[in-house]
Order: sequence, then C-alpha cells, then structure tokens
Amino acid sequence: MGKPYSVLVVDDHPLLRRGICQLITSDGDFTLFGEVGTGLDALTAVSTHEPDIILLDLNMKGMSGLDTLNAMRQEGVTARIVILTVSDAKQDVIRLLRAGSDGYLLKDTEPELLLEQLKKAMSGHRVISEEVEAYMFELKTADDENGWIASLTPRELQILQELAEGKSNRVIAEDLHISEGTVKVHVKNLLRKANAKSRTEMAVRYLNQ
Repeated sequence: MGKPYSVLVVDDHPLLRRGICQLITSDGDFTLFGEVGTGLDALTAVSTHEPDIILLDLNMKGMSGLDTLNAMRQEGVTARIVILTVSDAKQDVIRLLRAGSDGYLLKDTEPELLLEQLKKAMSGHRVISEEVEAYMFELKTADDENGWIASLTPRELQILQELAEGKSNRVIAEDLHISEGTVKVHVKNLLRKANAKSRTEMAVRYLNQ
C-alpha cells in the first residue's frame, strides 16, 4: 500500500471535522477520501470503495463510534480504523480495541503527533494515546483469559468453531453459504480480536478455554 494514504473523517461536529480535514490535507503523505457526520453516512461512504484509514469519532448522535465500527467490520471493511475521541474512560478504550479498532487517540493530541500516529497505524501498529496506554495491560490480561471470545459476533463464533475443527476457508465458505473472500475477512478480524499470530494459535486457545 503506497502513499499518500486516503483518510475518511467521521465526526458529528462540523467545525472540528473541518479542522481535522485541514490537518490531514496539510501533510503530503495523506489525501482526504471524504468527510461525513454520521455512522450511517460513513457506512455508505465505504460501501463501494474503501479508504486506507477511517478516523472515527466515538460519541456521535444516532450510531455511536462503537456501533459504526462493529457494522464496518461485519461488512468486511478492512481499512485501518482509528478512534479519535474526548473519552479517556477505561471501559471505552477496552471496548473499542476489543471490537477491532486499530487505535484509540484523544482529541487533545498535538496535531503533529496525530499525523505521526496515523502513519504508524498504516505500518501495522496499534496506536494508543499515552494517557490511556495503561489500560492496554488490562485488555491483554482479559484477553489472556479468553475474554476476547465474549466479544465475537455470532458469525465470527461460527467461523471460529469451524476453524477449531481444522477446516479450510473454502470448506467454511461452503458450510456457511458465504464467499471465501468473506471468510478471509472474518478470519482476519478474529486474529485481530484474539491478538493471535496464527489460525492454529487461535483455535488452540479456543479449544482450551
């Protein structure tokens, strides 16, 4: 994936959204994919073509950031999704990271640092504001105890059970009457939620719970 990275900004505060968009376009490593003010509009925006990064507000009217994130992952969106919010509440941080976000940044982040963090996210890193980094330990502890399984959608749980039986993507697709590509997306999301390096590691942890 080459630069410049395309960014979709999702925030229900027009003034703040405009400021974020101006910041994004001020750096040559990014281009603006678009800007929307609701979760529903965000889903529409990525329905046919995805940006590289989705910068997603948490507390929005209608669909929350968590609802939007879950809906996007359910639809198979593979873009990097980074939460940008004012909330430093532990339950929010843990809930969003467990749901499959690629980062959790606070809105009082310095502009230059925000851009730097987005570049790190594109390099495959999970980016977290320093102020809430401590919660990562609790998240990891909970995940080590298989708390991640409770966060799975019914479809993800179905696929995990099939994986645990040693079935290939093709066989799972046939069993569940979905495309092999959809299975691949779900497996990718499962690995992210489980914080596992391989299907085998994830299946073993599921069977040993």
